[in-house]
Amino acid sequence: MLISMTGFGRANTEYKEKKIIIDIKTLNSKSTDITTRIPNFYREKEIALRKLLASELQRGKIDFCMFVEINGGETSTKFSDKIILNYYNQLKTLCDTNNIPISNDILSSIIRMPDVMTTNSENLNDEEWEYILISIKQAIEECKNFRQHEGNILAQDIISNLNSITELLSQVPQYEAERINVLKERLNHSLKEIVDTANIDANRYEQEIIFYLEKFDINEEKVRLKKHCDYFLQTLNSENFAGKKLGFIAQEMGREINTLGAKANHVEIQKLVIMMKDELEKIKEQVLNAL
Repeated sequence: MLISMTGFGRANTEYKEKKIIIDIKTLNSKSTDITTRIPNFYREKEIALRKLLASELQRGKIDFCMFVEINGGETSTKFSDKIILNYYNQLKTLCDTNNIPISNDILSSIIRMPDVMTTNSENLNDEEWEYILISIKQAIEECKNFRQHEGNILAQDIISNLNSITELLSQVPQYEAERINVLKERLNHSLKEIVDTANIDANRYEQEIIFYLEKFDINEEKVRLKKHCDYFLQTLNSENFAGKKLGFIAQEMGREINTLGAKANHVEIQKLVIMMKDELEKIKEQVLNAL
């Protein structure tokens, strides 16, 4: 069954004073394009994380976000009282020397200056990462389920468009006899304007007409288009990661429809061809989002 590249998954866990939230969003893309936004503290695991995402989610634009909230206790980031006081004294001296009044929000300016905040470095322990990894896998699984659900909806739409093409194709034969007669009359009329048909052997003349009309025969195109439609449906129902393959089949369907239109020489058949092209374009757009 078809799987969409559009998906979303979320999971969270708690480890000591931390609440960790994992968000995974996927969209369609020709290749695997992974973007990660994680706190610097977990950067050492980024390569392993990318490998996991690529392996599990296969293809598409994958956006991974990890948010960490501190529930309580001391944080690893602290203000440096000494540096803040040093900045304040320098600014006060500068203001006093130049008769500039000190602003009431001077503190908010100071805390944005370099080295005011310091972070105590600590190593990521295996236990914490295992907690997080469980949540990452849960988010991946939720994203997969979302993709499957979207894929089912996508498949229903594609099948509807495919059925429309086969229905339109089934309407072509009703115009075949009229089409051949019109072509034959048009050819006879054109030849009579440039050739004295009275002096031409009737059997030979008829053979030449038939030979010419065979160039406008559309039976092969109809048969091949029907086979492509059947193969498309078979692939759609039997393979999970068939997006690219379905795209190739759709291209072949397009070639047959174009040839059918070029050979038709009949207004009603060309109308059917235009409607088939419209349905095929919808299929091509939808297949772009299939994994």
